[in-house]
Amino acid sequence: MNTDITASAKPEYPVVDRNPPFTKVVGNFSSLDYLRFATITGVSVTVGYLSASDGGFVTLFVMVGIKPGIKGPSMVTGGLIGLMGGFMYAYQNSCGRLMGFFPNEDEVARYKKYLNR
Repeated sequence: MNTDITASAKPEYPVVDRNPPFTKVVGNFSSLDYLRFATITGVSVTVGYLSASDGGFVTLFVMVGIKPGIKGPSMVTGGLIGLMGGFMYAYQNSCGRLMGFFPNEDEVARYKKYLNR
């Protein structure tokens, strides 16, 4: 099975690294990647907190003296999902720039300067 993406689509921009390693991709995160990463995580934490229901069985538990406290675990779960999703989105953008699938003027200039030393 061929998993090479360049076999089906050709890059539109200059290729900096055809198969970048994990450390190079993470090191190439831009400030916009970090902003998107943090925004997706923050929104997910908020959605996780707000999605915890206070109706139904919770009211029954409170009546008998049991307080399940679902908002905290729901917020943490939403945050973890957002953290993973935000990281994957930032990773995809960074990797796409290095591989030439997204606009990459900054990366081309940076790596040309690095190679000319």
